[in-house]
Amino acid sequence: MAATTAQPMGSLPSGLGICTTAPDIFYLPELVFGGLVWILVASTHVDPANPLGWVMFVSVFCFVMTFLWMIIFAAGGHKSSSGWAAADFAYHGLAAFFYLSAGVDLAFITIGKKGQEFRIYQIDIAAVVFAFLAVLLYFIHTILSAIRW
Repeated sequence: MAATTAQPMGSLPSGLGICTTAPDIFYLPELVFGGLVWILVASTHVDPANPLGWVMFVSVFCFVMTFLWMIIFAAGGHKSSSGWAAADFAYHGLAAFFYLSAGVDLAFITIGKKGQEFRIYQIDIAAVVFAFLAVLLYFIHTILSAIRW
């Protein structure tokens, strides 16, 4: 008979422990960079509405969901269940994919606005940079959540 090599999952952090563990330490930077994308895109004229509407949806959705996710983890609502570890992996993977699609859309729109007002162009460039930093943070969080799961 073959012995199983599965190891029990470590406990998920709660309380201030989310500020010291590897994947969960990314909650605050994800909120900061996602919030900056939201603010910067909203501070300009949202034109064209279709791709920039997607960028706004992604930034607002991910900001709210990451905040709620952080509150659930901080309050210990997960009760160290492996289901929550899997859900953490799935959510951050989805958020990374959403932000990647939004970042590409935003970069494409920004390239098209090169000849327009320089201040708006600079704000759009900053939003693109922060969107891709959010992609990086969510992707790293996804990888570390998969390892923890």
